[in-house]
Amino acid sequence: MGVFDNLDGTLDQVGNTLNEIGAVLSEKGKQTADKAKELAAVASLKNQINTCNEVLKQNYREIGQKYYEGHDGFEEPEFSEQFDAVRNAKKTIEELEQKIAEIKA
Repeated sequence: MGVFDNLDGTLDQVGNTLNEIGAVLSEKGKQTADKAKELAAVASLKNQINTCNEVLKQNYREIGQKYYEGHDGFEEPEFSEQFDAVRNAKKTIEELEQKIAEIKA
């Protein structure tokens, strides 16, 4: 019977080792799931921040355009460089559109 007693002890050790491995795997799985939830929450918040930044950009753009349209030719000196750049870009667009029209004619 000594062989079977020794086998029972070995099986108990294997069982304990498997239980320990299972506990470690379970804990690592929980940690992984928690980290995934954290990453998803952060990604969602960053997406919300990006949406707000896009709203800001769009509204700043609209404010700037309305300011330009209301003050063209009467701009304050601190904005003269930007006003000149807008005027130059508009003039270039007109010239390019004219060239397109000439090519199509």
